Amino acid sequence: MKNKNIVMKFEIWLNYYNKILDDFGFLREGDEKSAILLNEILSKDNFYSLDFLKTYIDESTDEKTTFIVFGAGPSIKKHIKKFKELLNNSKSFENFFIISADGATTALLEDGVIPDIVVSDLDGKMEDLLSANEKGSIFVIHAHGNNHDLIKEYGNTFNKSIGTTQSKPFGKLYNFGGFTDGDRAVFLAVELYAKKILLGGFDFGNYVSKYSRPNIAKDIEVADDVKRKKLKYAKELIDWIASNEDVDIQYIY
Repeated sequence: MKNKNIVMKFEIWLNYYNKILDDFGFLREGDEKSAILLNEILSKDNFYSLDFLKTYIDESTDEKTTFIVFGAGPSIKKHIKKFKELLNNSKSFENFFIISADGATTALLEDGVIPDIVVSDLDGKMEDLLSANEKGSIFVIHAHGNNHDLIKEYGNTFNKSIGTTQSKPFGKLYNFGGFTDGDRAVFLAVELYAKKILLGGFDFGNYVSKYSRPNIAKDIEVADDVKRKKLKYAKELIDWIASNEDVDIQYIY
């Protein structure tokens, strides 16, 4: 068994969560409403527990395994190419486990890469999310106040899934920290005993890609104020992991 990381406790996360609610004007009641719905769906259908997932990862990886987490930022395609180069050229890079943050799944599938796990609030390109699931990707479906309708429509269409909430966990739902799909995917890697994490497609600047926002007209556009604020929190939370967890985090360049 791998050495367990510290992992963000709910009491610590609650400080960030309350700040996020105030900063964005979100309502905790909205998050909890979506969480109740997702919990009902997962209670009726097949689902994975976090303990099952940890056992699966523990049996599939070792201390030398590198977790690669892909975000959906403008650098995603460049970093997928770099990942493939590392894979082909480095003998020390033989064991790896891929976690994809929502829209990054589309970019990975375009290059023939199937993520092991997809962390998603279901606002990515749905046909690609479903395709990844059919190809074997385990889904970590997140409930928040703005995706109640998406959970209602698609929540029971995914197999091999577990559920998360950003409010207090209950029932079949977990909360291991994280706000955006990207930083939440990094928290998941920590929860799964990752000792080394490579980050690709993580851009904390002023631009957004079509993989993050499927409805934009161009491949890359200027991010709106809300998106920039979300990216700021994502960076802050990943920095918290780097400072507090027993894990080596590196960015793909």
